[in-house]
Amino acid sequence: MPTLLIVDDSRLSRMMIKTRVNTLRPDWTVIEAGTGLDGLDLVSQHQPDFITMDVNMPGISGFEAVERVRATGSQARVVILTANIQESSRDRAQALGVRFLHKPVTDTCVQQALDYFEGQTTS
Repeated sequence: MPTLLIVDDSRLSRMMIKTRVNTLRPDWTVIEAGTGLDGLDLVSQHQPDFITMDVNMPGISGFEAVERVRATGSQARVVILTANIQESSRDRAQALGVRFLHKPVTDTCVQQALDYFEGQTTS
């Protein structure tokens, strides 16, 4: 059973992602973190297959969290899901080898994340 970790300081965003994923992939385990550091703890505890990561959060940024996740050896597929749509953010996501999607959280963007997680898209 695949595990998805949602890392976002917005409770509403986490709820919207979780609700949509639970509808589309009811067999998945979905866990949540409100900060990058809490997300790192959950990565070590649960070894998720997939991660959605906000960028602007208290403590460390989503980009730093992804770097730390990669340093653990995790091969989780990651989607950066953020309102920070500046070109520099897109470039950093690309350099990290993760998918970049912009908020707001919608059914479409959650579907795009699921497609990426399941290898149905490459960019």
